[in-house]
Amino acid sequence: MLAELSEQNATGEIARIYTEIRELCAVPYVSSLQRHLATRTGWLEWAWAIVRPVFVDGSAQTQAWQLATALDIQPLPSLSRSALRLLGVDAVGEQAIRDICDSFIRVSPTNLMLSGLLRQVLEGQLPSGPERSNDNWTPPLSLPALPPLVHPEDLTADQRAVLLQFGTEVDGQPFVPGLYRMLAHWPAYLAHLATVLVPRFEDAETTACCQSLLQRLDAAIPDLFASLPAQDVCPPAPPRAEYGAVLEVLNRYRKTSPEMVVLGTLIRDALPSQ
Repeated sequence: MLAELSEQNATGEIARIYTEIRELCAVPYVSSLQRHLATRTGWLEWAWAIVRPVFVDGSAQTQAWQLATALDIQPLPSLSRSALRLLGVDAVGEQAIRDICDSFIRVSPTNLMLSGLLRQVLEGQLPSGPERSNDNWTPPLSLPALPPLVHPEDLTADQRAVLLQFGTEVDGQPFVPGLYRMLAHWPAYLAHLATVLVPRFEDAETTACCQSLLQRLDAAIPDLFASLPAQDVCPPAPPRAEYGAVLEVLNRYRKTSPEMVVLGTLIRDALPSQ
């Protein structure tokens, strides 16, 4: 598991950056990508100073969100509201599940944009574009606060076994993405998803859809990076000896972030119509 600096423990400049990211991306939490960079001395401050202009004027996140909407994939079977209730999801839970999916669908493309821009710098490029104006852009309304992550040790043996079906291995340890740990608040519903969604994790259609999304976002990076202004005043760059380790972290998100968009969309769109 990657080290993280929680939002509750953030202070000073890190806390200010966390707040700005939440506001500009209109989400109730800061991604684990930024929380990890915050554990590395100077990394979040430096990275955010470089990419911030295209987030302040909305160009990075709005383009990311637009590119994440065109998904060519067969939907999951639709659930009726009665079936959802029998799976233990009441009206409040139904909205919470929708909000959870929307949050991951909103956060993950912006992660790919931020990491793609940062990768350009780590590979030796420097921003050299003109100054930008942000006078005409206002972030959308933020999504509501989300339920806490469920800890596997707090579940029954059967519930834990179902949750672990959504997991992978990271550094030799089981890892379950936060999307499913939040959905574990509704065990019967999660068991339904284990039946209809897990078999699609590695199928050709899902893989192709995730790869297509990644390619679209990758294709947008060069022009967006070219528009980043030159930095006259910037926090000190981290040691180059750490670049390789951070690039490895960014590469992890190239797999998980497209999956969160595609799978989160499948889950959300199978819910009863609002």
